Amino acid sequence: MAMQYNTPQNKAKATKLVKQSQGTATKILTMIENDIYCVDIIQQIDSAIGLLKSSKKELLAGHLDHCLVNKMTENKDKTIQELLKIYNISS
Repeated sequence: MAMQYNTPQNKAKATKLVKQSQGTATKILTMIENDIYCVDIIQQIDSAIGLLKSSKKELLAGHLDHCLVNKMTENKDKTIQELLKIYNISS
């Protein structure tokens, strides 16, 4: 299923954040391989996590603003399950 974004800016921002997290992940791997101080690596991991969380927030905001209404009319139960899964509420 194709992802729909409410604006090109939303897509661009999410893409930029994921690319930044990808670069940070590459840096983390290099740091581990080079035996860099653990605390410095952990700080970079936290940075990557923050970037991914920001990307998730951006995508979720676009979904809630743009896609949710259509999805609810198509299949309300499935859409509710998707939201519960996103929020880690369902099993």
